[in-house]
Amino acid sequence: MSDNYRKQLPNMITLSRIAFVPFIIYFMMDTDFFSGFIAAVLFIIASITDYYDGYFARKYKTESFLGKFLDPISDKLLVSSILIMFVYMGRLHPVIVILLLSRDTLINGLRSVAAAENVVIAAGSMGKWKTALQMVTIPAMQIYETTYGIPFYKIGLAGIYISLALSLVSGWQYMRDFFAARKSYL
Repeated sequence: MSDNYRKQLPNMITLSRIAFVPFIIYFMMDTDFFSGFIAAVLFIIASITDYYDGYFARKYKTESFLGKFLDPISDKLLVSSILIMFVYMGRLHPVIVILLLSRDTLINGLRSVAAAENVVIAAGSMGKWKTALQMVTIPAMQIYETTYGIPFYKIGLAGIYISLALSLVSGWQYMRDFFAARKSYL
């Protein structure tokens, strides 16, 4: 494998996550079980790429500014697009999505300010659990129907509510840590 390919592989994987979004949305437009299942499978594959872009960047020692920039953006595009589609489909109340997206926007803004001031605030475990929970429950909501006695939608909805609670608590913790760190740098 050439050095150039090794350098580009993590970013290509990250960009593939963005490329999955229109296909997932396309299959979510049709509400039958098969389309929901295909959307869920595509989402799972796209979610797995989040692990592999970081894995290859560390393995080949090719972590880059572009990768650090694109990775969170691709995650947000993937999850935000699907959450918005759930509102469109009547599967999620808009307030839930507004709260989830507002928290992410607030944290991204605080991260930008912190980075500009050379303040490092580590991501908390609750935020990571929130993301992991969303990656597991979103496919259940995409499948939607009760199949083989498994109430996919109810499981997914419960997971989204738990991820919302984790999101709000982790957002508060991040704000608290940001202002505490900022005070020590003033």
